[in-house]
This record gives sequence, C-alpha cells and structure tokens, in this order.
Amino acid sequence: MAVRLQMRLGIVPEAERLPDSPDRIVVVEPNVGAVARSKGSLYLLVTCLEPGARIREATRLVAETIRDQYYYDESAGIRVCLAKAIAAANKRLAHDRERYGVQLDERGHGPVGVAVAVVRGNELYVATVGPAEAYLIRQGRLSTLPDPHRERGLPSSELEAEAWRGEVGVGDQLVLVSPNLIARLAPDELAEAMVTLRPQSAIEHLHHRFVAADGTGSDGVIALEATEVAATQKQRTLVPVRPPEPLAGAPERSPIPLADSVSGGVAAAQASARRARSAAGGALSRLLWRIQDLMPRRAPIDRRVTPLSTKRETQRRAALAIIGLALVVGVAGVAVYLGAGGGEQATLGSLTAGQKALQQAQADLGQVFGDGVDLVVDDPPKAEQLLSDAYRQLSLAAGAGIPAATIDPLRRQAVTGLERLYRVVEVVPVVAFSFASAATPADLTGLVRGPDGVPYLLDAATKTVYRLDLKARKAVAIVRAGTAARGTKVAEPRFLAVGGPDLLVLDAKNVLWRWRPADAKGKGTLTRVKVNGASTWGADIRAIGTFVRNAEQGLYNLYVVDPSERQILRYSPAADGSGFPAAPSGYLATAQAVGETTALYIDGDVFLVAGGVVQRFVAGRSGEWKTGDPGDEILRPAPQYRLIASASAAREGLLYAWDSANARVIALDKASGEFREQYRLAGGDPGWTDVRGMAVLPGAAGEPASLWWIEHDRLMSAVLQPAPTTLPSPSPGGSPASPPSAGPSAPPPGSASPSTAP
Repeated sequence: MAVRLQMRLGIVPEAERLPDSPDRIVVVEPNVGAVARSKGSLYLLVTCLEPGARIREATRLVAETIRDQYYYDESAGIRVCLAKAIAAANKRLAHDRERYGVQLDERGHGPVGVAVAVVRGNELYVATVGPAEAYLIRQGRLSTLPDPHRERGLPSSELEAEAWRGEVGVGDQLVLVSPNLIARLAPDELAEAMVTLRPQSAIEHLHHRFVAADGTGSDGVIALEATEVAATQKQRTLVPVRPPEPLAGAPERSPIPLADSVSGGVAAAQASARRARSAAGGALSRLLWRIQDLMPRRAPIDRRVTPLSTKRETQRRAALAIIGLALVVGVAGVAVYLGAGGGEQATLGSLTAGQKALQQAQADLGQVFGDGVDLVVDDPPKAEQLLSDAYRQLSLAAGAGIPAATIDPLRRQAVTGLERLYRVVEVVPVVAFSFASAATPADLTGLVRGPDGVPYLLDAATKTVYRLDLKARKAVAIVRAGTAARGTKVAEPRFLAVGGPDLLVLDAKNVLWRWRPADAKGKGTLTRVKVNGASTWGADIRAIGTFVRNAEQGLYNLYVVDPSERQILRYSPAADGSGFPAAPSGYLATAQAVGETTALYIDGDVFLVAGGVVQRFVAGRSGEWKTGDPGDEILRPAPQYRLIASASAAREGLLYAWDSANARVIALDKASGEFREQYRLAGGDPGWTDVRGMAVLPGAAGEPASLWWIEHDRLMSAVLQPAPTTLPSPSPGGSPASPPSAGPSAPPPGSASPSTAP
C-alpha cells in the first residue's frame, strides 16, 4: 500500500490573539492536484516587533503579496519562486513605507520579518528574513534553521532571500515563530511542548504561557507535524447487478381481484384495534401506578460499613471534647474562687509587697538624709547607690497599688538627691526679644553672636537676617531676599556664620555675602564674596563655619559641610581678604558621610554634630575623644545632641551641647570631652524642646556665662547659674521638698516689631 505524508497544523485561534499583535499568518493547502504537485502547501508567518494598527496593515500587505506572487509565478522552481515573492513584497513595502509608518534603522533596514515554509511531498523548503525564526524538531532534538538575514528586516535595500531545502519524514516537526515569543519562553520549553503534545495543543499551551508571562505585542506562531496517511487503492471493478427476471424486485400482488384491498382493510382495522387496546391498557396502568405512589411505604434500611479509621477518629474527637469540658470547668472554678476571696488574697499580697518596697525606699532615703547627714556631699558613691535603689523601690510600690499621694513626695526627694549627684543646675529663662506682634509670623532658623557682640537672627518666614538691639528692643533687617548689591540680588538666606569683623550669609543659590557693621545702630555694608567652585555645591549644604587666621587683618578660613563630596571643604582667604579664589581642600583625612550634620563649631579643632553624636576632628582625624556620660540613665534616656556652642574661641574651656531627647544643655570639657554640668530650665519649663539655634556669651571676671537660644518666634536667654532652691527635707518620711522658686528674673521685655535699617 502506498504511503504519503500529511501535515498536521497548529496555530493560535484569531480570537485568542493579543489585540496589539501585528503578526499575520497565511496557510494555503491546495485542493487542486496539479497545484499541490507543482507548488505544494504554503505556510507563511509575517511578524513585526513594533505594535500598532498601521504596522498590522503593513504585515497584511507583505503576507498577501508573498502568497499571490508565489502561486502566480510558474517560471522556476520553489526556491527561486520564494525568493522572488519575498523580493516583490519588499519592493511594495518600500514603496508604501510612509503610508504604513514603517521606520528604518540607521543601516536602512525595516522591522518586518518573514518566515515561510513550503511542503511538497516529502520535500521541505524554509526561508526566514528579519525578526522571524524557524525551528526543526527531529527525533526530539531541536535545530535552528539557518537565517543569514536576521538583521535585515523588510523593507531593505540589501535583501537577498535564500531558501533552505531538506527532506521531511514521519514525526518531523517545524515551528515558525516570532522572536518576541521566544524571548519570553525558552527554546527548551518550545521543544518540550512540541514533543509531548499535538501541534494545536502545544501552540495553545505556549501562547497561554506567553500571556501569563505578561507578554505583549508580536505573538505569531505556526507548528507543523508530518504524519503518515495510508492512501486508498482500487482492488477490482464494481459490476452492477441486473435482475434475472423482468419482474424481479417488483412488489408481490395476489392474482384474485380485490383480494389485496380486502386484506389491506382488515390489516388496518386490526392495527387500529391494537392501538386502542394499548392506549386503554396504558391509561389503566398509569392510574394503578399513581395509586401505589400515594400509599405509605417503609424506608429502606441504611446499611453502612464504618471503617476502623473513622471509628478511631470519632473516639479521638470525643476524648478531646471531654478534656476541653474539664478545662472549662476548671477555669470556671478558679474564677469563682478568685471572685469569692482569692482575688482579695492576691490584692492583699500585692499591697504587702508594695508596702515592703515603700518601707525600703524610706529606709534608703533615711540613710542619705537622716539625722542631719547628707551623703550626697559626704559620700557621693554611697548616696547614688541608695538613691537609685529608693527610686526603683518607689516604682515597684507604685505598680503594687500604693497611692500616689504617698509616693510622690518620696520620689521628689530621691530625684532631687540624684540630680544633685548628676550635677543638674536649674536656670531661669528670660524672654530677650519676641516677634509675636510682627505682621508676618516669624519662623526663626538661625542664630549667631555677631562681630559686634549682639545677636543676629535668620527668619525663614520673611527671608530676612535681623540684627537685634536688646537694649533698645529693636530688630533691624540687614539682609533680605531680593536686596541688590552691585548688580546682584540676594536669594533666600540659609546659613549664618561670623568670621572676624564680618557676618557671613550663604543664600539659596550658594552665593556668599559679607555684611560688615558700620555703627551700633544696624548700618553696614553688604558685599558679595567670591568663592571658588561655590556654584557646584548643590542644594545639600549642611553648615558653614570660619576660623580666624589673622585677627588684625580680618583674614579667616571658610569651612563648608558638603554631603555630596563627603567632606568638609576648607577655603583659604585671599591676601587682601576679598574672597576665596583658591580651590578648596578636604579637611577630613578620610571622606565620610556628613549628610546628618546639624551643627559645626571650629576653634582650631573642628567639632561636628551628626546623628545625635558630637565628634572632634584634629588635623582632619577623629581620635579617642568622645563625650562624657552624665550617668543619669535611671532618670533619662541617652543624650541626642543637636546643637553646640562655646563662649571661648580657644581650644580650652567648655563646650555646650543641646540634648534634644531630654530638653537640657550639657557642658563638656573641650580637651577631654568629660562631663562637667547639665542645665535644665527651672520649674519644668518646656522651652528647651524646640531649640532652633544657640550661642554662649562669656561672663565677666568671676561671673557665669549666659546662653542665648531661639524658639519659633522669640529669642530667649538664661544665666548659667543655679536658680535659688530649697534643699530636700532630711526626714525620710516627712513632708516633701519645697518646689524651686522662680528666682530673680528680669521682667519680660514684651514684644517688639522688627524694623528696616535706613
């Protein structure tokens, strides 16, 4: 028996294609034998990686041109006809390229790809051009058919299509596919699907995987599989059957006249009688069945066989239910017991423990302050141990239910003693100047002690730098955004610094301005200072500072904290003090992150506050210097420093740091970093919770220093000396210590409206 090949086809149904896919699929399997023997079956895929309606029309044009030209051309063989058909499509697309919006790359090649296969008998011809791929699977092995023009898509001026020829056998598979689909699904997945599934099922599976992988755009694919079909073969010629007699095959009739009619009537009557009897019997039987349905009946016995595993599971659940019921009963009994008297016993036990803790705290306080002794002065380590234990015992007593009226006096006594040990100094705040009555609400963000010894404030709300005359209660605007100086306008001021006789202002455009006072009334001269490379600083500058090199000539170095450079840029002044023309040098020996810097102070060494920690750099290096511990962790959390200032420009003296976490100012030794004192506002004043800037004024000979700080809309001041207080009572069980008095303080100066310098 002759054997021929049949191609089993697999394509994606048009209804399941992606809406943005521009690909075209053409399948021609001729029904005319002459065409099938000469031209074979055509399988064509036209792809494009660029989506769009106009591109879809371009692929349709290419597909129809190749199909028509191939079957029209009878001048040569299949390979030549395929090449000529692709060339004709390329020519038509190049002619109408502008109409379809087809763009060429820099080498003059278009985006349209063609994959075409022709099967004639056991012959296979495959040609690919541009972004289209062809794979041959034979005996489970995947092979890529050669594609010499992968980079030359249609239209192209250098197109030379070539067709590959080979033989196809039973079980061979061919896949024409878009490279966009292969980019989402590996070739191994393609081969596995084709080997394990029929072509149509494999293509549907691959397309679903492509869509699940968020694939978009080109999704064209054609799969072919060669199968064996047995051809029919004529065995012998069929001969028609002729009847041996003339009347053979005619209906039989009786020779007696009218006999056939009578017998037919009798048969019809008998059939009618049978139908009537059957109908009557059916109606009677249905009536009997209905009566039987209405009669009561016994339900069938439900005979079930319960598996052994089910019985064991039922027993286990019953046991768990019994255990749960026992637990519920037990919990209920305990609750009844506690409600009836057990709760009272627990409460009594708690009160007993609290009473013991209270007695222990009283005993500790008696050892510290009893019988006219004061261990805080006589034996500080012993006093700290006893007072810390008393503080903890009072906390236990409060948790046990001891009334607050009993605990609070003892707690104040313990805290007062601990704060004496931790060198807490309460100072009295005074309002030095207020902008509360100003037309525009102030938003103070910067404070420095100017070259003339008076405070200079930076107001972000009005974008102005003010000079305050505290004696005259007057604020004079010396630098304002938009002020013109020698043809240049000042942008919004951002940072203040003092260098020798000058007040330095850095604006939002990284322009440095120098204001030098001319008198004590707020008059002065404003000059722009040229700084090499200031325009490259960016908008992330964190702080500026100065260090005086020659006080007589007014020369000083400029320091700029630049997070983008991970450095503190140091600028040296010009010989005439006109600016900083030389390129900066990095002060830090090793670049490090300085983006969290909140304050900068320079006295020859550089002190930097970043991330809540104060660091000291000597010659660009940070050594073993670190801030001392106040030691009061039992009362307060660890310090978080934000601002620093000092009354002395020398390397000796005290450095004052504002601890934002505990609303206090801590005095540290500059040279060693040791803790000296800590200052808190008297009477629990919350003024040190929102400090925007601060400065320290040295006191006269033998007098304490003073502190300036700014809040939202006012300047505050305080003398760093203890406020008058009453010592705690030495009796451990006596009355609580008297609260600190307000102390002598100057009357508030009231509000003052800012003015503008003439």
